[in-house]
Amino acid sequence: MTSPQSDEAHPRIRDHSLLTRIVSADVAAGLIRDGMVVGMSGFTRSGEAKAVPLALARRAATDPVGITLITGASLGNDLDGLLADSGVIQRRLPFQSDARLRAKINDGSVMYLDQHLSETVEQLRSGQFPKPDIAVIEAAAITEDGGIVPTTSVGNSAGFATQAQQVIVELNTCAPTALEGMHDIFIPSDRPAREPLFLRNPDDRIGTSVIRVDRDRIAAIVLSDRLDSYANLGDADDDTRAISHHITAFLEREVRRGALPPSLPPLQAGIGSIANSVLSGLTDAPFSNMTMYSEVLQDSAFDLMDCGKLDFASASSITLSAARHADVMGRLDHYKDRLVLRPQEISNHPEIVRRLGIVAINTALEFDIYGNVNSTHVMGSHMMNGIGGSGDFARNAGLSIFVTKSQAKGGLVTSVVPMVSHVDHTEHDVDVLVTEQGLADLRGLAPRERARIIIDTCAHPDWRDTLSDYFERACRRGGQTPHVLEEAFDWHSSFRTTGAMVRRMAKAGSASA
Repeated sequence: MTSPQSDEAHPRIRDHSLLTRIVSADVAAGLIRDGMVVGMSGFTRSGEAKAVPLALARRAATDPVGITLITGASLGNDLDGLLADSGVIQRRLPFQSDARLRAKINDGSVMYLDQHLSETVEQLRSGQFPKPDIAVIEAAAITEDGGIVPTTSVGNSAGFATQAQQVIVELNTCAPTALEGMHDIFIPSDRPAREPLFLRNPDDRIGTSVIRVDRDRIAAIVLSDRLDSYANLGDADDDTRAISHHITAFLEREVRRGALPPSLPPLQAGIGSIANSVLSGLTDAPFSNMTMYSEVLQDSAFDLMDCGKLDFASASSITLSAARHADVMGRLDHYKDRLVLRPQEISNHPEIVRRLGIVAINTALEFDIYGNVNSTHVMGSHMMNGIGGSGDFARNAGLSIFVTKSQAKGGLVTSVVPMVSHVDHTEHDVDVLVTEQGLADLRGLAPRERARIIIDTCAHPDWRDTLSDYFERACRRGGQTPHVLEEAFDWHSSFRTTGAMVRRMAKAGSASA
């Protein structure tokens, strides 16, 4: 770790009046007191402050401190886990993806607020949630007039920095200097007299390239030299390639019938291996001059740029695998004119998503025969990661697509169920469902019609008969959305008790029919 250099100029701190505020991470962490609300930079394992959280976790071993931690999304470098294990995190929002923190959330020792990612700063701004006492923001540089240059994510950093009583800037000397100028920082005005957001194309810029902060509120500057974590992106497999093929064929049909332009509307994709593989599959698709308006850029975005298919990408963070990280960061100048990073309240803003007619592709844990989607809770009760930005896009997109493999746990679990055990996205916000088995276009279909096509095209063959049996018996009971309520969660209950969903079909003439 780089040591403080408050007695000499630092090339990345161009406002020399701030040089005296360079301190160690331990000193900066000492500003954070028990009970505080702390906003930290970081969005999907990129651009998080690194030295100060580590110092805070060390301090907690002898000086217990508990905070409410707000970020953009998940933190990298195992920070969520370290802060959870040290007892620092008492309340957490709006998103996480760490196994150790997840365990504490599910045993009730950490209170977790799972939020749409566009809403967190809005709630802070309007007083629905306490504003941060301290913001800890990673920066690539500080400009001559005190502007903070973010690193590989913007997330909620701008909102935290403008609202917090004090700001700690963590200057990361490993961040490429080419990041400067890549950001578009826009802070919406207060409601109810807010002006519309005049962003009509993914490459429009409506803000400034830095986060503006009153110098008097910059309490400390910490030098660090730790890299972002790498994304855990698995290789494409037969299932993800099949999902990508189904989506590509569907989009080709939409173009042929004139419903979509040949370049497609701007694309959005969620995080993770499935979404990354689906987008990478478009490298062989007959679309060109594509754009993205998303929240995270993974390897696939740069694959599409490198093959000449993607002209421009707007997001809130860049999160890359180990194989791609050094290459992309080393060639940022090559991509710079085709990228912009924004605050997540802008990258995920419903007004913009609706205006652009985005094609949104997000991942489900499970969906039911009527098109309701569970993105967050395993077996209805145990949090996985969180809803993230999927809801921001699903409700407002021109096309809302959800993908998942049809089975999990080696076939012991079906991802297509009679009724989802937790609802994140209702049937009203879901246009298309895709598994490796096939694609169900639900637009214009009533619930009974949706059920038939979902079972026939998306469910794994091993589960279709059982799902059909349930649906047929439910229909005999009647209703707009038929169910056999006393059986709706039998499969989930079976998994909780035996470790496998059990395929049971009613006997002819069964009373449950």
